[in-house]
Amino acid sequence: MGHNVEGVLSLDDVDLRGRTVLYRVDVNSPLEPASGRILDDGRFRAIAPTLQRLYGSRVVVLAHQGRRGKSDFTVKSAHCGILEGITGRQIKFVEDICGDKAISAIESMEDGEVIFLDNVRLNEEEYGTKYDSNEETESTELVSRLASVSDAYVTDAFAAAHRRSPTLTGFTRSLPCIAGNLMESEIGSLRTALREPPRPYLAILGGAKCDDSMRVARNLIQRGNIDRIAFVGVAGNLMLWVSGKDIGECNKEFIRKTMGEDFDSTWTMALELHSENPDILFLPHDLAVEVGGQRQPMSLEDLPTQNPIYDVGIETLRSLRPIVQESGCVLWNGPASYFELPEFAFGTIEILNMCIETEAMTIIGGGHTSALVNSRGASDKVTHNSTGGGSTMSFLSGDPMPVIGSLKESCSIFREKLEDLGLAV
Repeated sequence: MGHNVEGVLSLDDVDLRGRTVLYRVDVNSPLEPASGRILDDGRFRAIAPTLQRLYGSRVVVLAHQGRRGKSDFTVKSAHCGILEGITGRQIKFVEDICGDKAISAIESMEDGEVIFLDNVRLNEEEYGTKYDSNEETESTELVSRLASVSDAYVTDAFAAAHRRSPTLTGFTRSLPCIAGNLMESEIGSLRTALREPPRPYLAILGGAKCDDSMRVARNLIQRGNIDRIAFVGVAGNLMLWVSGKDIGECNKEFIRKTMGEDFDSTWTMALELHSENPDILFLPHDLAVEVGGQRQPMSLEDLPTQNPIYDVGIETLRSLRPIVQESGCVLWNGPASYFELPEFAFGTIEILNMCIETEAMTIIGGGHTSALVNSRGASDKVTHNSTGGGSTMSFLSGDPMPVIGSLKESCSIFREKLEDLGLAV
C-alpha cells in the first residue's frame, strides 16, 4: 500500500480491473557502453508492486531511455525483457508509440495483458518540443491518440517528476491521473523529510553537484526543522574552501570546472550558509588524497594540497557516527568520496553502514547514492531509497514539480466523477 498522499488519487481510490491503463514509468538506466546491457535494475524492481496491483487491467507501459544523440538512446525491447524477468509476467514489446501499430495493439488487448511501447523520446512531441506549461503538453497528438483508447493513467515516473512532456503531464484533463505505489511512496517519504521529520534531523549532503546540495540545505534551514547538516564529498570540499581552508588549486579548479556558469551563485549560497548557520553545519575534520594511485590521509592542518581530495578521513567518520546514531531522521544524498575507485570507497561505504545501523528513519536521496545502496543489496535496510536523481533534489529544494502538479489537478477534476466513470472502488 502507498502513503495515500493528500490531494492525489491513489490506487486505493480506483478499481481498474478490466480497464485499459496507461502506465508511465521511469526505468531510464545506466547501460554498459559496449554491449548496451542494463547495469542497474533498481528502477524496474521499484515499479513491480504497482504492476502487481494492476494485474486485472490491460496495462500499456510508457517509458524513455537516454536522450537523442547520446549513446544510451535506445529502443525499449531490452527493458521489456528485464521487466518480464522481474515480474514473471509475459510482456509484449510494441515497436511504436502512438501510431496505428500501437493503437491496434492496445485495442486488441485482453484483461491481464501488459504491452511495452517503444522509447517515447523517439516521438518529436515528447522530446524535441519545449513546453512552458502543463497545459501545452495536453494539446498534442500523442496524448489525444493514446487517451482515446484508454480509461486511466497511472504514473510511477517520479525520477522525471521535475520535467514536463506529453507522456508525463499531458493526460491531466483527459484521463483520471493516479499515483502508483512508487510515486506515492516517493512523495510521502520526501514530504516527511521536508515537513515533519522525526527529530533530531540530520542531512548528509555530498556528491559533485554542489549547487544541488546548497539549494537543499538552504530550503531545509528556511523550513526550520533541520538540526545538523553534514557536508561531504565535493560539496564538503567547497564548504571547507568557503570556511577559509586552502584546499589546493587542483581541487578549486575541479569545483570551478564542475560548476561552470553556476559557480558564482553556488559560492554565494555556500558563503551565506556558512556565515549564517555555523552551529548547524558539520564539515570534514580530515581528508584522504590520491598520491600515485594510493590513498593518503591528510589533516586540515596539512592543507593546501596539490593532490586531488577523493574522500573524507577517519576522524570525520568517527565524529559523524554518533550524530547519525542519535538522530531521529537521516537524509543522505551524494557520496562522500570518489567511491568508484576502491581505494577511496571507504568514506561512502562507512556512511552507508551508519545509515543501515541507526534506528532512525533513513531516506536516501537517489542518484549515485541510491545506485550504491542497490549494488550493495541494502535497499531493504533503509526506510526509503529514492529512485529520483534530479527530481529528488528538486523536491527537496522546494522547486516546482510539474508531474505532481498534474496529479493534483487531475484529482480535483476527476475525484467526484469516478463513480460515473465506473472506476470507483
